Amino acid sequence: MAPPSVVTFVLAGGAGSRLRALTRHRAKPAVPFGAGYHLVDFALSNAANSGFRDVWAIQQFHPVSLGAHLRSGRPWDLDRLDGGLLVLHPSQGTGRDGFHSGTTDALWKQVEPLRRAAPEVTVVVSADAVYRLDYEAIVRDHLASFAEVTMVTTRVDPRDAGRYGVVEVDDGAVTAYSHKPEDPSSDLVCAEIFVFNTDALISRLEAAHEEALTAGGGDPGDLGENVVPAMVAAGHARQWRHDGYWRDVGTVASYWAGHMDLLGEPPVHELDVPGWPLRTTSSFSGPARTGPQAEVTRSLLGRGAVIRGMVEHSVIGPGAVVEHGAVVRDSVILPGAVVRAGARVETAVVDSGVEVPVDARIGEHQVGADETTVQVTLLWHAQDGPRPSGFTVRAGEMDPPDDEDPRT
Repeated sequence: MAPPSVVTFVLAGGAGSRLRALTRHRAKPAVPFGAGYHLVDFALSNAANSGFRDVWAIQQFHPVSLGAHLRSGRPWDLDRLDGGLLVLHPSQGTGRDGFHSGTTDALWKQVEPLRRAAPEVTVVVSADAVYRLDYEAIVRDHLASFAEVTMVTTRVDPRDAGRYGVVEVDDGAVTAYSHKPEDPSSDLVCAEIFVFNTDALISRLEAAHEEALTAGGGDPGDLGENVVPAMVAAGHARQWRHDGYWRDVGTVASYWAGHMDLLGEPPVHELDVPGWPLRTTSSFSGPARTGPQAEVTRSLLGRGAVIRGMVEHSVIGPGAVVEHGAVVRDSVILPGAVVRAGARVETAVVDSGVEVPVDARIGEHQVGADETTVQVTLLWHAQDGPRPSGFTVRAGEMDPPDDEDPRT
C-alpha cells in the first residue's frame, strides 16, 4: 500500500510568556532543553523518525532565535529538493495577512498553500512538549476510521488538567471536549497532537474565520475553541491514547520538573533511544570535562561543559562552567552559563550565558519537591552591570523581576 500523503504543521509561534524570562529574547520552541536540545526538536524528530518529509513550521515571536536553530532542516533530514522543512512567517499580500491571533488563525493563514499541496491528511503538533511518538501509526489508524480528526490523549495530574483541553471518550470516540475548563471533569486531556482529514480541516478553518468575522471581526482563537469542538459535536472525532511519557513544559515549574525527570535511575524519560534518535542543531563541540576535585552525581552534562565543583542531580548545558568550590543541586544550568567559585545554586534555572557571582546563593534546597509544590528560582541576565559577590535570590524568586509583558 502506498504511504499516505502528509503535511505536518509544527505550531512554533507561541509567545510562551509563562516561561517568564526564558522567552524574553527567544521563541518558546527555541528554549534549550536536556543538556543540548531545544523544545522544537521533539516535534521535528518525531516527524522525521515517523518518515514524514513535508514539515511546515509556523513561527512568529522572536523568529531569529528559532530560525537560527532550524536553518535548512538538515539535522532532521529535511533539507530536500522535494518537500522538506518549510518555515512560515506572518506575511502580507496574500489576503490572509498579519500576525497570528491564535492557532486557528495561524492555520487559516496557510490554507491556500495547504490546498495546493493537497495532502490526504494534515498532522498538527505543538512545539512545547517533551515526548516520543510515532505519528505514522496514528495516521494509519486515522485513515482506517473515517473520522475528521484523531487527537492524541494522555493523562495528567488532575490538579493540572485545567491547562489543557479535557476530553471524554466512549469506545475510542471523543464524545465531549472542554477547552481549559475551570473545573475539569477528568484528568484525560488532549496532548495538542492532531491528525486531520485535510479537506475537513480546511472547511472548519474557513467556518471558524467566517464566524469570527460575523461576530465583529474578532480573534478566531485556538483550535480547541472552535475547530476541534465542532468536529467533536458532529461525532467525527476519535482518540489515540498515548500511555507513554508526555510533559508540557510551558511553565517554569514544569520546565524544571521535566529536567528532573531525566535524572532518575532509571530516568522517568530518556531523551535519545536506539531507533528513535532525538536530533538537533548544535554549535558546541567536544566532550564535557571534569576537574581533579569535581564531584558529579546523577546528572547530565552537555558537550563542552566544564565541571570543577560539585554537581548533584542537575542538568548542565553545553559550554556551561561550574568552578571549583561551587555547588549546583537539583538545578538546570543552560548553555554557556558560568557558576563562579563558592556559589551555591539549588532548585533553580540559570539562563544561557548568565554569570552566577562568587559566593552567591541562588535558590534553596527543597527535599521532595515536585511540579505542584516546588519554588523554582530563575536567574536571568543582570541589567545593571555584574552582580556582586555574595548575591542572593530566594526560593521562587526571579532576578531581574518580571517586566511588563502583555503576551499571553
